[in-house]
Amino acid sequence: MKIAVPDLISNSYFPVPAAVELGFFEKEGLDMSYELLFPVDDANKALRDGKFDFVGGSSHSTLAAFPEWEGAKLVCALSQGMYWLLIARTDLNIALGDTDALKGLNIGAAPWVELGLKRLLMEAGLDPEKDVNIAPVPGTIAPGVSFGVTAAKALEEGKIDAFWANGMGAEVAVTRGVGTVVLDPRRGVGPAASFNYTQPTLATTQKMIDENPDAVAAAVRAIVNVQKALKADISLATEVGRKSFPEAETALIAQVVERDLAYYDATITPEFVAGMNAFSRDMGLMTGDPSYEDVVATQFSSLWK
Repeated sequence: MKIAVPDLISNSYFPVPAAVELGFFEKEGLDMSYELLFPVDDANKALRDGKFDFVGGSSHSTLAAFPEWEGAKLVCALSQGMYWLLIARTDLNIALGDTDALKGLNIGAAPWVELGLKRLLMEAGLDPEKDVNIAPVPGTIAPGVSFGVTAAKALEEGKIDAFWANGMGAEVAVTRGVGTVVLDPRRGVGPAASFNYTQPTLATTQKMIDENPDAVAAAVRAIVNVQKALKADISLATEVGRKSFPEAETALIAQVVERDLAYYDATITPEFVAGMNAFSRDMGLMTGDPSYEDVVATQFSSLWK
């Protein structure tokens, strides 16, 4: 079996490679591998087309291949809350939370990921189509590229003024002294509603749920158990990094994941789904109002703790 992830050298979907590399899927009887497939809409289309069994990605992006949530469901969360950060060039001297200072900037963001930033800026009173320029980061739409790390490099080289990306990209930029954090919705720096726009989740098809529920349950257990293991021993994150990350990012991954451990909970709440649904409608991703049960495979919820 295979899981598609849209960013690998990252904390965003880290429980997926961690569960593979540390043997948690194997302990559940699953022969599981993972593969980087960027951008996230392509990952979901590959799930739809039967090329993958699961996607570890942003929850709202499931709609890229399954309109109105027809044919796919979320089976567990990889972590809680919208997990991207806005990082601006240090020399711009933008204070934490100062959205007005973003006017006129060129901001790098990945497809589907940029929707969270646009809605957040709208909540803050900005027009994301007129007040800022949001576009893909040069060099990121290529096979095998890690968006966050590449974005940090583009910021350092002055190709962009800011970027909206994962915690690893943020950590690289801040550690090098080229970027500072401006927005961090997961930790309350940004409009409160933005926490529930999206979150990292494990998704699969309704066909998989119907035909192989035992395998889906095993995958959920593997994610829950690796979340618990990382909370108990953060050095495991470095072990995973050594197996799949470049040396520089391996040195950073434990501290990045450690900051996220409070959000390592597989639960998908009705409040989250309501917030994500509202966000998805606001951004034109769907028109309906699917129920919690339409979005989440609730038969696996007993495995989340």
